[in-house]
Amino acid sequence: MIKNTILLFACLISTVLVAQETTDTSTDKEATIGGQYTEMIESSNSYQDYKVIKKYKLNAFEANLKKEIDGLNAEIESLQSTIDNQESQLESIKQELATTQNSLAETRSEKDSISFLGSQMSKTGYKGLMWGIIAVLLAGLLFFFYRFRNSIALTKEAKKKLDETEMEFDDYRKKALEKEQKMGRLLQDERNKLLKSTKG
Repeated sequence: MIKNTILLFACLISTVLVAQETTDTSTDKEATIGGQYTEMIESSNSYQDYKVIKKYKLNAFEANLKKEIDGLNAEIESLQSTIDNQESQLESIKQELATTQNSLAETRSEKDSISFLGSQMSKTGYKGLMWGIIAVLLAGLLFFFYRFRNSIALTKEAKKKLDETEMEFDDYRKKALEKEQKMGRLLQDERNKLLKSTKG
């Protein structure tokens, strides 16, 4: 009877602890990296001047940080792909513009009456049409140039964020390692003191 009661009590405590861990982990995943870091530090226990952080929270923080870095890498790759496509379109438009300008130069040496699509057009009208096409192509060229520059700016910003995040993570990892080493030394000193006091 007592054994069954103890077993039931142990199962209940385990269930509560697992549920608490799951809740904390899911909350961490929903938070921003900065918010999760702050929550992790504030909810950790204090020992003298140090913070003792639970391993599952540290692991969740590292996993979320990696996920964010992977997301930024994916965004950079997507932006790079967009830039490559726009460069290809820009080159195509440049070629079309050069072809149109060559065609316009040839028409200047022809007669005043020009046959266009089976009908006669005045040279002035023909020039107007050609310049209209050039204007449309130039507008398209300017549009793609603007998109290209915008994509470059976004890529630089994404790379900057990635570098900052990586630097922040490296700094945090170094500090965490230093704290862990200091805590280990302090714990060993306390054990040594305890052993001395026990022997004495």
